[in-house]
Amino acid sequence: MSTAPLAGRLNPNAITRDLPRLLVWLMVAGWASLFSWLAAGRHEAWWTGRFDLGNMVQAIWSTAQGHPLEATDAAGAQISRLGSHVDPLLMAFAPLQWVTTSPVPLLVAQALIVALGALPAFWLGRLWLRDDRLAVAAAAAYLLYVPLQWAVLTDFHAVTLAAPLIMYAIWAAETHRDVVLGVMAGLALMSKEQVGLSIAMLGLWIAIRHRRRIAGAVLAVSALAWTAIAVLIIIPAAGSGLPAPFAERYGKFGATPAKAIVGAVTSPVDLVTTIGGWSRLSYLLILLVPLLLLPLAAPLLAVCALPDLLMNMLAEWWPNYSVEFHYAAVPSPYLIAAALLGLSHLREHGRPPWLGRAARASGGMALGLVVAGVLATMIKGPLPWFQGVSVASPSRLAQYERTATSEALDRAAALIPDRAIVSAGNNPGGHLSARTRILVFPAIDDAEWVIVDRTRPDMYDRLDPRGFQAALDNLARRADFRLVWNTGGVVVFHRVRPRAGA
Repeated sequence: MSTAPLAGRLNPNAITRDLPRLLVWLMVAGWASLFSWLAAGRHEAWWTGRFDLGNMVQAIWSTAQGHPLEATDAAGAQISRLGSHVDPLLMAFAPLQWVTTSPVPLLVAQALIVALGALPAFWLGRLWLRDDRLAVAAAAAYLLYVPLQWAVLTDFHAVTLAAPLIMYAIWAAETHRDVVLGVMAGLALMSKEQVGLSIAMLGLWIAIRHRRRIAGAVLAVSALAWTAIAVLIIIPAAGSGLPAPFAERYGKFGATPAKAIVGAVTSPVDLVTTIGGWSRLSYLLILLVPLLLLPLAAPLLAVCALPDLLMNMLAEWWPNYSVEFHYAAVPSPYLIAAALLGLSHLREHGRPPWLGRAARASGGMALGLVVAGVLATMIKGPLPWFQGVSVASPSRLAQYERTATSEALDRAAALIPDRAIVSAGNNPGGHLSARTRILVFPAIDDAEWVIVDRTRPDMYDRLDPRGFQAALDNLARRADFRLVWNTGGVVVFHRVRPRAGA
């Protein structure tokens, strides 16, 4: 019997060629496991919140119950989530709520999906850089990118999933896989209303780089049309005439992100003073330095990140221009891909010559990308083991350990029936949102139960501590509610008389 087929299968050269791919898959599995564990740990420590994990859970749970994207707003009204954000991608996760109402599978799915974005980074590295060391480093740079790490550990958001989807879309565009491009770009559009702006820029990049004007135009026009429909038709219709959501974040330039961009262009002095401030410049540095400033060498691809970057930097709410939340998820894949393409440009015709020589040193560049990513993770990332050197928010780095408060919240929440109407503080609300109605304390309305964690101010109790305490004191005096739990700083009230007029 011939041994040739077996010998071919055991060809050492073939195995060696597959080692980089195997290494990337191991990196993906390790990263997904680590960040799933951390995300689940943060939730079990009761640090996820009604804003935003609970919002997503309720919208997904309602979809699973046959009421697509229905949710309760902060004032207690039953609304469609589409009145605030157009992210119907959430509905794809409804089957998970048929199995369990726990948010943990959502957090695990998010970590796994984002981790898989390392694969197109690896493929682009092979395609553009033609060196497996750099291709593996490209995947590592994606996984070590601090904004993506924070996004995965900041509750659950459909827009976070846009990051890997856009990475796949860029790879598909570069390799002329139009069906894959259409599917990935379409899914990314479903993750949030403004994603169409950056996808339109990607269409422009396709038209210019590959001279595929029709394909680029179709993608750009479709993306812009979807964003226009989402912003001008869906949100106002679903919002039932309410003011534009989150308008207060752009009060300086305009009432909406779109108006803010127009206002910024027509007010250049205010624009320069705003985005030229250290808070915004440091945001840009945190995005660019871990990538060794390489996106600047591929400006046409990097500029695809500009719409979201402008919306983040023009906002007056600091989480928008911080990498410690999910707002940098959309710019991230463009900047990572631009770094790889920029390195390719420098390797081919770097100017000045010393820069080209440095770029062509494959081993050194691969090591540089990995080291830069590791240092950024240690200094500004979300991992709790680097608190001695980190400059990230200490309060957020401490959110993975269970405490006595966590135990008290476990026992207090167990008192509340699964389908009861609840008014909850922000942190308890992250665990109790898989139900038809959940209000945010101090709103009570028709709530049958109220649960508040007094030890960790967040949202309303942090923004208005006196008003929050007054509402809690007033609840304690009400004859229609009875205090049934007051341990470990956690209080639970149960309605003992029907609401007047009910």
